[in-house]
Amino acid sequence: LWVHTKNRSALDMTQRRFVQCDVFSSVATKGNGLAVVVDGAGLADDQMQSFALWTNLAETTFLLPPSNNDADYRVRIFTPKKEMQFAGHPTLGSCAAWLHCGGRPATRGVVRQECDIGIVKIDARTRPLAFAAPPTAVAPLQQTERERILTALDIPPDLVIDSAQLSNGSDWHVLELANAADVLRIDASRTPFPAFKGVGLIGAHPPGSPCAYEVRNVSPSSGMEEDPITGSLNAAIAQWKCGAGRWAKEVVIAQGTQIGRKGRVFVRPEKDAIWIGGDVQILIDGTLEL
Repeated sequence: LWVHTKNRSALDMTQRRFVQCDVFSSVATKGNGLAVVVDGAGLADDQMQSFALWTNLAETTFLLPPSNNDADYRVRIFTPKKEMQFAGHPTLGSCAAWLHCGGRPATRGVVRQECDIGIVKIDARTRPLAFAAPPTAVAPLQQTERERILTALDIPPDLVIDSAQLSNGSDWHVLELANAADVLRIDASRTPFPAFKGVGLIGAHPPGSPCAYEVRNVSPSSGMEEDPITGSLNAAIAQWKCGAGRWAKEVVIAQGTQIGRKGRVFVRPEKDAIWIGGDVQILIDGTLEL
């Protein structure tokens, strides 16, 4: 769906459809906020970046006609500081906004979103929406970087049970700690961005808990102290753990707990893909002069 205003002038502000949504939580305002300019056609790069800075959200997206004939639409993703190749909560939020505004995929139940890493498939057959985790390069975390993170976060080495360097359009340095309580005890203010980039933490909750794991992103690229819920980090972790044979069934992950959010990420391993799902709440639906 593309909304074009008549008599558009390069010198005039243009009225555009605008949606603001909350991603990865069933409770409105307890997820990760996303601004979506549904009709981004005609905006220059600097206009997009300037608007993303103004919204002051972790990410702002702009929907455009696809350049790939296999895609339903194209998305561009901006933090307040830079453009991103791929991000998880902007993927689900942009898809939810596109569908909310009348978008219809070429293939029923499957939305194909074009972004800088290629086409990302989104399962829209049921709710919550879920995207196919993109391919992830998995490598050992370099010992020097591991020690630097442990020192900065004041983590005793014996609490770390696994670690990896992951790349899926963003680069992640992930430490798996002994349990979720250890993850929640970490002081995120000790890892100022940009000295540390892409530091993720994961730890298991006790058996029988509503969520299997707790995840934190303590040095997000947005420059925030801690990201509320990070789809791309969870997607990378899912590829790592599924590839190692540790996650064979659906896993529910909590994120944002330490900063008052109630993020829930659903990981669904299947033969064709590892699906990363989450609820999306549409909070604002209107028009924007830009």
